[in-house]
Amino acid sequence: MTELKQGRGPLYRLYIGRLRRSLTPETVPHHVAMMIDGNRRWARQLGFESAAHGHRAGAAKMREFLRWCDDIGVKVVSLYLLSNDNLRKRDSQELSDLVEIIAELAEELSHERDWRVQHVGRSDNLPQGLAAVLADAQRRTSGHTGLHVNLAVGYGGRGEIVDAVRSLIAAHHRQGGSLEDLAESLTPEQIGEHLYTGGQPDPDLVIRTSGEQRLSDFLLWQSAHSEFYFVEALGPDLREVDFLRAMRDYAERDRRYGS
Repeated sequence: MTELKQGRGPLYRLYIGRLRRSLTPETVPHHVAMMIDGNRRWARQLGFESAAHGHRAGAAKMREFLRWCDDIGVKVVSLYLLSNDNLRKRDSQELSDLVEIIAELAEELSHERDWRVQHVGRSDNLPQGLAAVLADAQRRTSGHTGLHVNLAVGYGGRGEIVDAVRSLIAAHHRQGGSLEDLAESLTPEQIGEHLYTGGQPDPDLVIRTSGEQRLSDFLLWQSAHSEFYFVEALGPDLREVDFLRAMRDYAERDRRYGS
């Protein structure tokens, strides 16, 4: 049991293999959304003076998490890295450290395997350097056909819906349509096409670490019919066995899509 808890040793590897074999291509979620939480608590518990140690450990864990997803056949992963609320509420030094860490992560992911990186969120409220790195990573990987990685940075679910409606109205206006016509014909599918994730499948599974059980303004529209899985481990402590247990749990669920 100690080996399983520590995430190492022959028993751990045997259990990992057993969990992997229990999964089939039909039961693996197509799109997984991850809310990594607990980085600051992790740093505090280990006695670090700065939350940056936790954020950096969390970023390293996200690289691992993406590889785990890719290895079992997940096609799309959305990572919640920096919300609009974070931009307003974090103290200046922590935010500065976090911006640097996210920029490094985006740069590294754009060179990982054949992954395609997409920035999901607004650029106009981000520091110029971070916005440029995200745009460059997205441009560099636009032709890649591997794992599609959405980086939610400067993101807010309510703001995304507002932006989608604005975009939809503007497009309708350019085509010469009236507001009355749009009001008569408006559908959820039309709004969905104008979201930051337009054209992508909605997440099948949303995972959150650190035992917190709330959405925190993440993919509000897209997660209407998603399954949720909450992990007690703090973000940097997430193990592959935790991930595979989430996949097994998802595979055993009877998805009812809101019914």
